[in-house]
Amino acid sequence: MESLVLTLHILACLILIVLVLLQSGKEGMGVIFGGGSSTVFGSTGAGGLLTKLTAFLAGLFLVTSLLYNVLISSKPAGDSIMMDVPAVTQPADDIQTQEQAAPAPAANTDDIPTTAGEKTAE
Repeated sequence: MESLVLTLHILACLILIVLVLLQSGKEGMGVIFGGGSSTVFGSTGAGGLLTKLTAFLAGLFLVTSLLYNVLISSKPAGDSIMMDVPAVTQPADDIQTQEQAAPAPAANTDDIPTTAGEKTAE
């Protein structure tokens, strides 16, 4: 059932995109692929047919969106992949002893560049 609804949804999306692009604009731009509306659907254009098909497919898009959401949300969720990962636990005492065992290296002041007139305190 889910695959049927998803297939209808994808088809409605693709056909809806094409129908919206085929409609002529109010500014006289004509059909998006070039040419006038009189060449494809007759001298009066296809305003009525394209408008009705667009409205039908927009409704189908809305219904399939909601239906697919209901179908997916009613299915129980499976176990998460993160449930199989072992937990990493390290006592706080071990962390503190590692920090104390390896002190930070002392800064070597010989490598620090200074200006010509300054002397470094040694």
